[in-house]
Formats: sequence, C-alpha cells, structure tokens
Amino acid sequence: MSAPSPAPAQWFKVLRRTRLGEPCLKTYPLECGLLLRRARAAFRSGRTAQEGFRSAQLEALVRMLGEHECDFVDALGRDLHKPRFETIMSELILVKDEALHAVANLRKWMQPQHVERTLVTTLDETLVVSEPLGVVLIIGAWCSPVRQSLGPLVGAIAAGNCALIHPYEHTSHTAELLHRLVPSYLDNECYHVVLAGGNNLAEVVDLKFDHVFFIGTFTIECRVAQAAARSLTPVTLVLGGKNPCYVDQQCDVAAAARRIAWARFHNAGQSLVAPDYVLCHAEVTERLVQALKCCVMQFYGTDPQESRSFGRMVNPESFNRTRDLLWRSGKVVVGGQVVEAEKYIAPTILTNVVETDAIMQHDITGPVLPILNVDGVDEAVAFINRQEKPLCVYAYSSDGKVISRLMNETSSGAFCSNDSVLQSMMVALPFGGVGASGMGSHHGRSSFDTFSHRKSCLLRGTRFECVTCLRYPPYEDRNLSLMTWASALSQRSQGWCQIL
Repeated sequence: MSAPSPAPAQWFKVLRRTRLGEPCLKTYPLECGLLLRRARAAFRSGRTAQEGFRSAQLEALVRMLGEHECDFVDALGRDLHKPRFETIMSELILVKDEALHAVANLRKWMQPQHVERTLVTTLDETLVVSEPLGVVLIIGAWCSPVRQSLGPLVGAIAAGNCALIHPYEHTSHTAELLHRLVPSYLDNECYHVVLAGGNNLAEVVDLKFDHVFFIGTFTIECRVAQAAARSLTPVTLVLGGKNPCYVDQQCDVAAAARRIAWARFHNAGQSLVAPDYVLCHAEVTERLVQALKCCVMQFYGTDPQESRSFGRMVNPESFNRTRDLLWRSGKVVVGGQVVEAEKYIAPTILTNVVETDAIMQHDITGPVLPILNVDGVDEAVAFINRQEKPLCVYAYSSDGKVISRLMNETSSGAFCSNDSVLQSMMVALPFGGVGASGMGSHHGRSSFDTFSHRKSCLLRGTRFECVTCLRYPPYEDRNLSLMTWASALSQRSQGWCQIL
C-alpha cells in the first residue's frame, strides 16, 4: 500500500521552509516544546548512537554549505553587508573544516578510554565512556551567524546528540536560510532550527534541555543562565569582553598594525574576539597610529563607505550604541564618519582615551579602536588585571620575556602573540571564556567532550572474593590492619596496590 498523503498543514510547513525569498514564521515556545519532544523521541530511538549516522549528518552539513555557498553569501550580504571573501573564509570554510575534522577523528573520539587499574581490578576493565547528553539547545550569535550556529552543532552531532539550533534574530536573512536548508540536509526528527526571538529565549531554555550552548553578549547571557539554573541545565557560555592588545616598544609596528587593523575592522568590527583596545607606550603611539592609518587606506581605500570589502552594523540599535560610545570618548585621529541611513561607521581610531571613558566601560561591537598609553609591560599587566577576565589577550613584541609575562601573568580565555583572532579559528585549540567571558569551551575534540558525558565504568567479575570480603561487616581490627597496610603500600607504589 502506498503511504498516506501528508496533511495540508504539513505541506504548508514544508513550503514555508523551502520557498526562497519568503520570511519564516516565528517559532513560539509552544512549538519549540513540540520540536523538543520530537527530538527526544528520536534520541531515545538510538539512531544517533551509531558512528555511521553521525558521519553521514556531518558530511551532509558540509554538502549543504558547498551547494548553497551563493545563498549564504547573499544572506550575509543582506544582514551585515559582509563581503563574499569574509563569508567564505571566516564562516563557511571554518565550519567545513570543523565538520571534516570531526569525521576524520570520530571513531577515535568514540572509543572508550582505559584508565589505570589497581591490584584488586587487575583482571577487570576500568574505562571512561563518552555518551551523548541527549537534546541540546544551541544559541548562535549575530556577528558570525553561520559559524556560531553550525560550529557548535558539529560537536553536538559528533557526540551523538539531537539539537535545536537558534540563530540570532538580528541576522534574519541568514536565520531564515538556515531554517529552510537544515531540514533538507539533516535528519528532520533530530535537528530543528527555531526562530524564537531574543525576548522568548528564557522561555525556550525553560523547556529543559540536556545542555545549552550560548554564544553572545553578557546581557542576554544573564537571562539564558538564569533560566538554565532554574532547571539545573548545564551550560556552555562564550561571551564577549574587552580584549586587550599590548604593543611593545620592541616589535615590528608595521606588521602589528596590519594584523590589528584586519582583526578590528573585519566584519565592521562585529566580533567577540577582535582586539577591543590597544595598550602601548607613548613613544609607540604616533608610529602605530600612522601605520594603522596607512592600513585603513590600503584595505578600504580613501573612502571606506564605497569599499566592497567593508561591512555595516547589523541593526540601528548596534549602530546607535557604537556611535554614542565613539562620540563620548577620546580624540578621533582616523575615521569617525557615520551615516545612519546605511548603518555605516567608518574604521575609527581614538587616542587620548582614559580608563574612565565610556568606550572603556562597554564591549565594542563596531569598527572603533581606542589606544591608551602605558609606561611599559608592568603597567599593561596591571591594567589588564584590573578589568574582568577577557575572552582573549593579544601581545605584540619581539621580546620573548614580554610575551611570557603577558601570557603567564594575565588570565583570559585565550592568548595569542604577534597576531590576532587566529587562535579562535584553529580546530585543534579549545576555545572558550573564563570568568566574565564565559565558561566551557568548544572546537574539535573539545566540542565533542562538551556535548558528551564522560561516564566512569568498572567492569568486574566475582573473582577474588577472599580479598574483597575484608570490607564487609562485622568489622574487625585484623581486617582494618590489613587494609591500612595495603593503603600505605599503595602510597609508596603510587596507587597500584589498593585493597578497596
């Protein structure tokens, strides 16, 4: 017999997801709850447990990005005026690399890890098994909406979870594209894209997921973390922060300027990992400003507004916030032009900035780079340590001792010397925050571990009962003496001979 025809409501849902150019309807918490139940049923069926299923889903994700490259370029161009080069290099390729790395290493990651045995368990197995958590919620950020939604999804799929993916509403064209494409490539019961909106995020988190992964700003993070805490849902939080960049007197200023300017003005400054401010000696400031000015000219021409390589702010709120911070802080020495109708802010460099200025009290999610003067590395370290722990610390110097001091005497989610941002693009390096910049990490094996429970397993037989019976009541001093002797022997032989 032929399969029954789908109900009209199902047809309309498919049409809504697949017809290009039409906006997707908002996913309300009630519908999210229905999708969550479907995902739980799929997870309990065991389909995600198999290596073949996980590999096939990851390969389908890579196919989706390749076959719809032009669609992603168009969507990000509409949302952020993002150049094609930046979309492919900093969004699509990075997700593909993450997925292909997971496929290549999946079998090794899934293998149980054997651990050291004691005398009593010599003939038994002691191992750690990585098991999937269940159904997870991934909340991406607007500054890199493809990478920060699909990058964590790679780890969730590799670890064997089902997932609901929530792209950020500010990048609506990209969110709608993901909403249309994901059901065509990934398992329709295991993976769902929801568009709940920022105001409903807390209600969605309240639905009780097995893990919540959030990338974004501190304000929204507070709501997400509070909602997760109510149901004791574990979270991974990757937040922004004021990422300091120290430029030493002993460094290649021209090279440093190119790398700093690229990192700060890439995607119109809308990045969680870009240098947020520069600390340098007064003797370096003038040379650095001139070098940065030359870089802006080389990168974007005499009028960055006309450059095809420079983006725009994501929405009027972000534009107004960045413009207000810019106007209330320091002295503009490069850029400073704004065009509200285009949400355009020119690549801008500020000097004469002090710690109490408005721009030093808030995260900068725009193309503005403040420069503050310090007397040297001692003052730079002290300045950084007075602030909340950042997501990244950058240091430019040809002196290895200066680099070591910045790396070892400050605390941050990541550290990079003589370059910026690249540490967040490397699959082999775990990436995440610490303190106010977040908790937990992802990328590569770290993503697999984030979305897995490492279960301790002891596989024993019933042999050697004559030894283990020493622990049973009624308790006798003779048995206690034997176990105390074994414990002392264990300490001398580094834990090899334990009775218990």
